[in-house]
This record gives sequence, structure tokens and C-alpha cells, in this order.
Amino acid sequence: MVAEQTTPNLVFVITDDQGYGDLGCTGNPTINTPNLDALANESVQLQNLHVGPTCSPTRAGIMTGHYCNSTGVWHTIGGRSLLRSDEVTMADIFRRNGYKTGMFGKWHLGDNYPFRPHDRGFDEALYHGGGGISQTPDYWGNDYFDDTYFRNGSEQPFDGYCTDVWFQEAMAFIERQADDAQNRPFFCYLSTNAPHGPFRVPDAYGEAYRRKGVEGERANFWGMVTNIDDNMARLRHHLRVLGIEENTILIFMTDNGSAMGCDLDRQQFVRAGYNAGMRGKKGSPYEGGHRVPLFMHWPGGGFSEKHEVHELTANIDLLPTLIDLCDLEVSASASFHGKSITPLLKGETETWEERVIVTDSQRVENPIKWKDSATMSQRWRLINGTELYDIQEDPGQRNDIADEHPEVVAELREHYEAWWKLVSERFDEDCPIVIGTQNEPVACITTHDWHGEAQAWNHGMIRRGMECNGYWAIEVPEDGEYSFELRRWPLAEDRAITDGIPGEHIDLYNGGKALALKTAQIRIGEQTATQEIPADAKGVTFTFHLTAGQTRMHTEFADETGELAIGAYYVYAKRVI
Repeated sequence: MVAEQTTPNLVFVITDDQGYGDLGCTGNPTINTPNLDALANESVQLQNLHVGPTCSPTRAGIMTGHYCNSTGVWHTIGGRSLLRSDEVTMADIFRRNGYKTGMFGKWHLGDNYPFRPHDRGFDEALYHGGGGISQTPDYWGNDYFDDTYFRNGSEQPFDGYCTDVWFQEAMAFIERQADDAQNRPFFCYLSTNAPHGPFRVPDAYGEAYRRKGVEGERANFWGMVTNIDDNMARLRHHLRVLGIEENTILIFMTDNGSAMGCDLDRQQFVRAGYNAGMRGKKGSPYEGGHRVPLFMHWPGGGFSEKHEVHELTANIDLLPTLIDLCDLEVSASASFHGKSITPLLKGETETWEERVIVTDSQRVENPIKWKDSATMSQRWRLINGTELYDIQEDPGQRNDIADEHPEVVAELREHYEAWWKLVSERFDEDCPIVIGTQNEPVACITTHDWHGEAQAWNHGMIRRGMECNGYWAIEVPEDGEYSFELRRWPLAEDRAITDGIPGEHIDLYNGGKALALKTAQIRIGEQTATQEIPADAKGVTFTFHLTAGQTRMHTEFADETGELAIGAYYVYAKRVI
């Protein structure tokens, strides 16, 4: 007889670029989210939760319980969205505690070994490449509909709209676990790429908002949110039908401020749209950039009625909290920058101590002190180390009162200095892509992840032949012969390096510029080689004997004069001997 499962399951849903104000239950008068509104009314709500102002940093903090900057992640491209290989993830911990783990949708913490989701604790992973569909690491030609995604690293085509696919596949995973004779608990991480741009959604969803007078891309953006809302209803119904809703922790949250729910003026105050009275949106150090909603529903744990938590919390608190709620074992050496907020979830606030939390938006190769930062306490917000706001009296952050409270500024600056010391210890380290292993026999390394001032990070930039270059940090696992095929187009396009793609115009999905490139060059460490590009060649291959260790790789395609020079957007690396 199989023992009854007592450990709770976890379904963790996170959406992309949906802000706090992009929900009906937070006061948006236009958006249609009845199912999420209903979930909110049956959940513990974190009303003062803060994350990174952009995608990868938020995810790094959630997955590790550490401030993102300390994990190697402070950007969304440029080799600075790769989660350092020695970080232990949420999926690692749940799997070590006997959970079956699956993720579906957006990962955005690395597309090569050892950074992919199935390298980081997920038994099953179905995901698109990069930070969004149609970005450079994503399968060529994906456009949100009938796309090809990666299942544990292998390409697999799907029918239907992306968000529908993620929910469909997540629910299939959940059903398999519910039917598992071993009665193992599961952790399902469902991370939609919607409503991140480009703002593509089945016509009926966008049209519903255009009929309301919503103009431009916002109609599709909010349509994408409503599509998510419909899928959330299907997910909740699925949990009920399977008879596992009672013992399943269901979390819904978003990853940063809104990308398209409002328009801002030069001072980052809202001039159109809706943002729940907050200043700033995605990418901003002001409240609208990093305050997000979170709903936690768990009937078996007593979280089935509306309860608002107004104490200051952060994404780095979620892992230690889930360890606590699920009674997971962790190694004696494990430590977190966040803390369990279980007492707050249960309404036990009497002994909750005042704390200071920092978030920032770097989006540069090397972090800059004070850049786009918010140093936060329950009452105060110190922005960029100079502006001070009383968030309780001035939630819209309109009145900078730094001159009136120099002692508060000094205290918060001291907290920031301690935080900077904590997160900056490994700023000088790269996170290398490991080549030539059985985990990824052929590594498709793209411009998305090279270090430098500019990257061709989406398919439209590739099509236009964007002039940019940089280096990749790579690690050679063993001495041996390695080959590197340099390409301008990915294998799926199967086109010569110099060829364009016919079409009247070039955009994210159409056309491509011909480039009169003549030579190909590669430098790995101290070794450099150059070849002429043969006529009609789709790639140029170089072979090197490399010694084990970390190094840098740089490539270049150039024309006869050298005036036109670009990095190879795609490099296919493998071990030969």
C-alpha cells in the first residue's frame, strides 16, 4: 500500500514584464483578469515584494536566495545573465529532497552547459532560448505560434500559441506526477515569456482591448495577460480534477515592473496607462520598476483566504521560505541573503525585525556603484544613493526629502556599502561556457552571450547584419582537439555566410541583408587563425589543440577593406579528439 503524500507539491508561476498594475485586483480599470483576481482573494498576498527591475536578475534571486549581483547575473545579455555554475538552485534543493522537478517556458539564466535548466536541477525542462522568443539563442524563425522549443536541450516542434503550450505541457507534467505510483511530490516551475515583447497574441485577445479604445501595442500586451489569466483558470481546474489542490502550494508572481502597461514622462511619472500610482516601470529604480504582486494559495497549509502582507520582502526570501514550508533539508553550509517569511504568511508579525533590502539595475559589463539602485526599509527608499522618499507618506515618490533627513540618508548609504561589499566579491570573474562535453556535445554559442559593448541579441539584428563584436568566456574541460564552425546564419537557416534573405523589408521575422565578407578569423587564448571564406560557404571551421582551463574566444568576419567587421553570430563548438 502506497503511503499518503504529506509533503506539499509546488506550482510556481511567474510571468514576464507584467507589472503590479497589470491586474484587475490591483485597481487597473481596463484589464480583464477575473481568474487571477479570484486567486488573489483566496491567497496570501505579498503587497510589498521587491525583485530585480529586469528579467534575469529577478530569476537569479528566486532560484538561489542570493542577491543576483553575487551570482554573476546583473544583465540580460552579454555573458552577464549566466548563473554561476557553483550556485545551488531551488530545483537542486527540491530534487535532492525527493521531488520530481520540471520547468516550462522562460529560463534566461544560460543556454549552454552548465547553465541550462536541466543542468541546474530540473528533471524535465521545456524552454525557449535567450530572454524571449525570437531572441538570438532561440530557435530560428520562432514567432510565438507553432514554434520549436528545446526539451532538455533537444529541438521539438509544437502547435499553438506559446503561453498555451507552456501551460499545456506543465499540466501534462503535473498529471504524470499525480499518477506516479511512487507518490513523489513535485515542483513545477511555469515561467511564461508573455507578456514580454514582441507583443504577439491570438487576434481575439488584442481585439478585445482595441474595442475598449486601448491603442497601439498596449492592446496586445494586456491581451497577453488575459490569455495568461485564461490559462490560470485551466491550471487551477486541472489541480482540482486531479485531487491535489489541497496539498499544492500555488504561487503566482511577476518578474519586474510593467513593460507596456503605462507611459512615463521624463521624470518617470505615469502620463498614460495604469501603474497603481507608482513611479517608474521596468528597469527603473523607482517603485514601479521592482515592486510586484505575489499570491500564494495553499488550502492544506491554511492559505486559502485573502491575507495581505505589507512588510518589506524580496525575491531572495522565496527560496528560504519554501524550504521552511516544505520542510526541506539543506546542507549545513547553505546560506541565503534572504530569510524565511513564513511568520508573515501566517500573520505572526509581532517579532518581525526591521530590515534593509537593496535592488538595482546594472545592465553593463562591469557593475557601477549606486547605478539605478533602491536601498529600501519599511518606511524609506533611497534612490541612487541621493534621493530619499518616505514611501508610506509619498507612495508616488514625488517629494525628495533627502535634505530634510541627512541621518536617514547616511544610515541607508551605510547599508548599501555593506551590500556592495557582499555582492561584489566576484565581479571580476566570468561565467565560462564549458565546451566539448557529453552534456552538450555540440555547443551553439551565440552573440547573445559574448562580452562587449553590443550584442546582436535578437533575430532582427542578425537579419540586419548588425556590426558588433566581443569575446566569449569558455572553459576547456580536457586537453584535446576542438573544432569551431563560425557562421553568420544558424544551422536552421542553412544559408551562405554572405547571402541575404529575399524580402521587401527586414524586420524580426523577414528578410536579411547580404554582407560582402571575405575572411574569417578566430582567436582562442594565444592562438589565432585566419581563412578566406569560400564562395557559398555556410560556415568556416577551425581546429585547435587546446589545454584544459578557462580562456577567451573571439571571432571576426571581415570584408576586403576591413571597414566591415562583425563577430560570428553563431559558433558551433565540439571536441574532435
